[in-house]
Amino acid sequence: MPEQSTQQASAARAQALDAIIIGAGFGGMYALHLLRGLGLSARVYDDATSVGGTWSWNRYPGARVDFPGGPYYCYTFSEELVREWDWAETQPDQPSVLAYLNFVADKFDLRRDIELQTRVTSAQYDEAAQRWTVETNHGARVSAQFLICAVGTLSAANRPNIPGLDSFAGACYHTGHWPHKKVDFTGKRVGIIGTGSSGVQAIPIIAREAAHLTVFQRTPQYTIPAGNRPLDPAVARQTRDNWPQVRQQMIESPFGAPFVPSTRSALDDTPEQRKALYETHWQKGGLGIAFDSYHDILFEQAANHTLADFVRSKIGQIVRDPTIAKKLMPDYLIGTKRQILDSGYYETFNRANVTLVDLRDDPIQAITPGGVRTRSGEHALDMLVLATGYDAITGALQNLNPRGRGGVTLKQQWAERFNTYLGMAIPGFPNLFMIHGPETPSVLFNMPLGAELEGEWIRDCIRYLREHRLGVIEPAPGVEIAWGEEVAEAASHTLFPLTESWYTGANIPGKHRQFAVHMGGPRYFQQLSQVAAKGYEGFVLEPEQAASVSA
Repeated sequence: MPEQSTQQASAARAQALDAIIIGAGFGGMYALHLLRGLGLSARVYDDATSVGGTWSWNRYPGARVDFPGGPYYCYTFSEELVREWDWAETQPDQPSVLAYLNFVADKFDLRRDIELQTRVTSAQYDEAAQRWTVETNHGARVSAQFLICAVGTLSAANRPNIPGLDSFAGACYHTGHWPHKKVDFTGKRVGIIGTGSSGVQAIPIIAREAAHLTVFQRTPQYTIPAGNRPLDPAVARQTRDNWPQVRQQMIESPFGAPFVPSTRSALDDTPEQRKALYETHWQKGGLGIAFDSYHDILFEQAANHTLADFVRSKIGQIVRDPTIAKKLMPDYLIGTKRQILDSGYYETFNRANVTLVDLRDDPIQAITPGGVRTRSGEHALDMLVLATGYDAITGALQNLNPRGRGGVTLKQQWAERFNTYLGMAIPGFPNLFMIHGPETPSVLFNMPLGAELEGEWIRDCIRYLREHRLGVIEPAPGVEIAWGEEVAEAASHTLFPLTESWYTGANIPGKHRQFAVHMGGPRYFQQLSQVAAKGYEGFVLEPEQAASVSA
């Protein structure tokens, strides 16, 4: 009892709110807007200098939306907002998306409840008070009944463990923590490690500016022309005029995309017909070639090989040096790593000032003060860019490392498996919700739309708890096992688990392998609704305690 009394007194001394939200990106900002609509007090904390989440951090050259973009990569809940914001391009760049999110913050007066340049350093659940207490890097102590983690799936930058990295004497940048001021590559010998999405987007731009660019390729990529162009005013007008139908189409789409999926198999057509269809998509640009050409590209290996072969043939046509072209050709199943869109990536390797180092044949031995030493020798550099990705989906949550019941940390809970229920809650962590958590559709669904649908479920859940004077919600014992089996079963019908990728945690040394994305798409969100309709089936609900601290 004395320990409980001490905990309650400590919680009482903390500033009291109804909800604490971590992250000021698409998910966190919308969660704040929703909870305000319930009349609740909430505050958002974010370590960045502006709202925007990943779009505030990822300022590297060439950063663009690589999903069907304008006018679909946006908030969908407000037709008024859709009509007010004009997207200039089909694949908006980072400054455009960040400007949009700042516009939203102003339109809905969100800034007064957002604290930027503020990092949550600890979060602990108080069982007696039925509240979370968080501390920030500025020494603030705040308590709330609910903790909403909207920390992002691609926000924990992965700094590679390469010997000598800290000894490099030149400027070194990570694409996930890019400076706000323009980095000048003029006249510099630049090296870039990594050819994932950020590397593929940055490489063509750096190559045009630098005296010489050395690309250290860890894994070859299938990348599709983005086909970025000015947004056709007629398309924008038609989308606005039919917005309810467009939004519903995205909700019903397997990936939250604004097009009706194909019903044809790649094996239904002749090789000539397939090639003609792929060529049409290639010239148009965008993800339609993978997600709108045939329905079985991501489900049947024979179908997948037809598209993989087509893209490899394109690499061979574009890259003039056959030796370099061969090094750029992937051999895994296309689309089972993050599918990348590019603007002149393969063409960049025809430039005289670009060198490709294939690290599969010529691995890095160390970073030196003057460059990168591989097995074949040293590459002298003035600047180094780390396009080495993220500890995706789970990394930011584990860095937060909240303490739940009994003081158990999230790292302890997730030591062997990323256990969740619905991807929205974690066993042993009452009143904690996640947006785009592991075992949700997250990165394989339209991210803004998914954040909206998950945020609305959280809002409705909190309203239910308040209306029924309930103090706690948490997953019932064992439900995470069945949920994990369902996620794995859904993935098993696709080709994704057959390829090692950051979807499975393969890019982080020591991280256990788990395909942590729910492939159900629309079915997933239907399940959320069904759980709520059954009084939050699978959760344990507890009444408010008289000792709990009132916000």
